[in-house]
Amino acid sequence: MNRISESFPKSLVSVTAGSVSLKGNLCTPKKAEGIVLFAHGSGSSRHSPRNRYVAQVLREAGLATLLIDLLTVEEEAIDLRTRHLRFDIDLLATRLVGATDWLLQNPSTHHLRIGYFGASTGAAAALVAAVERPEAVSAIVSRGGRPDLAGSVLERVQAPTLLIVGGYDRPVIEMNQSALAQLRTEKQLEIVPRATHLFEESGALEEVARLASKWFKCYLTSAQSI
Repeated sequence: MNRISESFPKSLVSVTAGSVSLKGNLCTPKKAEGIVLFAHGSGSSRHSPRNRYVAQVLREAGLATLLIDLLTVEEEAIDLRTRHLRFDIDLLATRLVGATDWLLQNPSTHHLRIGYFGASTGAAAALVAAVERPEAVSAIVSRGGRPDLAGSVLERVQAPTLLIVGGYDRPVIEMNQSALAQLRTEKQLEIVPRATHLFEESGALEEVARLASKWFKCYLTSAQSI
């Protein structure tokens, strides 16, 4: 994975999501037409080096990014012991819906088309949240995700959805293939050769970022098409 650059100024923001306030890092490049909201999962946070790298590539492509912690500090402490909140898809989706509403009301982001980038269980949360805000969410990308955990909601997703899985992540490939069959929207499954679940192999995460950037630029901006 390439080094994460800090060339784009970021703002530490407090995102209101229902009754809680979530910490986030917001970065809005000049002339951005779209913004990508990151949905972390499986014990991750806005500090995830993988998602930070993908966010950097998206910013270099002219997209704004918002990385937030979907759990509060207290909830994270509980989840470290029980590991159950990271699988509470309804809770995570509710937080994403709240963050989406925050973006729609925030003066610096209300005009931007919104996309979701979901990793692991965060991918299922992104799909569920997109169904709750179909007019607001324009695209979804899943990295090594568990879209199958969205269940029957998959049939109602309207946002164009890209599923990215590592070629060696065989159980997750099958889960994504099953989810892909249930989606009724514009959809695509990309398998990155010789990559495992975390895309730690040379060039693997770079390929994830490239695929995600292409997808979001297609559906969040007028810059290019698939």
